[in-house]
Amino acid sequence: MPDLIRLGRVVSGAGMMGLGGLSLAYADFVLEWTNVPDHLPARIAFAYVHGAILLLAGAGLLFDKTVGASALALELVWLVWTLLRVPTLIANWRTLGSLAEVFAITSGFLLLAGISGPGTKTKRLEALAARYCFALCMPPFGVVHFLYPAAVASWVPGWLPGHMFWAYFTGVAHCAAGVAILTGVLAGLASRLFAIMLSSWVLIVHIPRVMATPRDRHEWTTFFVALVLTGLAWILAQYLSRNQRTTEIT
Repeated sequence: MPDLIRLGRVVSGAGMMGLGGLSLAYADFVLEWTNVPDHLPARIAFAYVHGAILLLAGAGLLFDKTVGASALALELVWLVWTLLRVPTLIANWRTLGSLAEVFAITSGFLLLAGISGPGTKTKRLEALAARYCFALCMPPFGVVHFLYPAAVASWVPGWLPGHMFWAYFTGVAHCAAGVAILTGVLAGLASRLFAIMLSSWVLIVHIPRVMATPRDRHEWTTFFVALVLTGLAWILAQYLSRNQRTTEIT
């Protein structure tokens, strides 16, 4: 099997560098994903610091010697954005998908930090916790598809028939993948299929949308966020596959 963890590092690192570059270019945070209040003192200065951290830590994911520290830094940054989204969720539970997306990124980098470097007991526990936290985010992704099927269907490429079918089908796929990973039933297969699904969206949804509107900041942001999640999904897939092989051997 190819080293999907290294592939995931490259893909998620590229996505994070892209988000950092956008933050620096616009002197702003990651749009609705960060939920930073407009009245934050020295907001522009913090935005530049935030962008620099994302850019440098994203680059750090590409190198073996810096991957652990970079993943930990990114996990802490996205944990802050997760916490900032909690009040929005309390005010409107239908924003659950947005919170889940940010928490999935947090969990994915916690997983990468946990499997990087020496395999201590603490790191193994971090990785295990990250696995379940990431999996908990998948059903909310699917719930969004059922709450807003027409909006999800509008993202399906025009050449693909059955837009509403794909909106509901991918919603079910999210839920099924989460349940499989949480229960351990076909977890390895489910995680690989989940990563393939996200990868296909990058190729047939996000790249064409960016090419159609190359000056649209939101399209670039969703593309880079999708890259990050896709890379982390591949890391999760190989982590679960390795664990399954270890269990079979022992």
